Amino acid sequence: MTRGNARRTRPDGHRGAPWPLAVPAAVAVAFLVLPLVGLLVRAPWRQLPTLLGQTAVRQALVLSLETATLATAVSILVGVPLAWVLARVRLRGRSAVQALVTLPLVLPPVVGGVALLLAFGRNGVVGRYLDSWFGITLPFTTAGVVVAETFVAMPFLIVTVEGALLAVDRRYEDAAATLGAGRWLTFRRVTLPMIAPSVAAGAVLCWARALGEFGATITFAGNFPGTTQTMPLAVYLALETDPAAAIALSLLLLAVCVTILIALRQRWVPGVRGPAPAP
Repeated sequence: MTRGNARRTRPDGHRGAPWPLAVPAAVAVAFLVLPLVGLLVRAPWRQLPTLLGQTAVRQALVLSLETATLATAVSILVGVPLAWVLARVRLRGRSAVQALVTLPLVLPPVVGGVALLLAFGRNGVVGRYLDSWFGITLPFTTAGVVVAETFVAMPFLIVTVEGALLAVDRRYEDAAATLGAGRWLTFRRVTLPMIAPSVAAGAVLCWARALGEFGATITFAGNFPGTTQTMPLAVYLALETDPAAAIALSLLLLAVCVTILIALRQRWVPGVRGPAPAP
């Protein structure tokens, strides 16, 4: 190793970034961090306990946590099997199914809310039968919030799990099949343990997306305090009448997201524990 390389190499074996990469990286960090800094600087810290102690705030927070958790549970229940089918089964029209599944990732949330109304509204394609046969009405209810959040958040889980299934070493599954294990037993005892970190990572992304959902929720479920008003909707409503309250609500939502993501990311998401020591 030359003297110049020795100076550029850190003790952990990693070299410093060249300036054509370091400068844009610094710009990206500043761009992503500065809005959060502005939120912290302009926060009404003295009024924070009073603003956050309001009943409407507690209701919105509890509703957000409950609906995001339910949406994530539903996404895991049906999304993981769908990801397995897309990754393992020779499905006719697989590309079209993959495109449709990932469409909510790029679809404007308000358009998603309109689509949900046309599908599950009282006069919707499916909603009319839910209403007339079972008396179930989804729009403008708490269940409608869960439906809207599931619609926009499930693709994050599916994409993550499908990628893990495509990358996993299939020799273990083949060995289990050779030993007489069926596909269901192989999935439960071999495949699922191998992709568990990716399932957890996808669930975290799904939960975070559901927690922050706004457009589809307000379009399909409305904005009724205690019933459908989640934290993002409460922030939007407060921003029109009380900016200080909107900032306080934003800080609370930010704190919840950061706490959950850090706690789960360090445990489940691969590659976040830092680089391996140099040999």
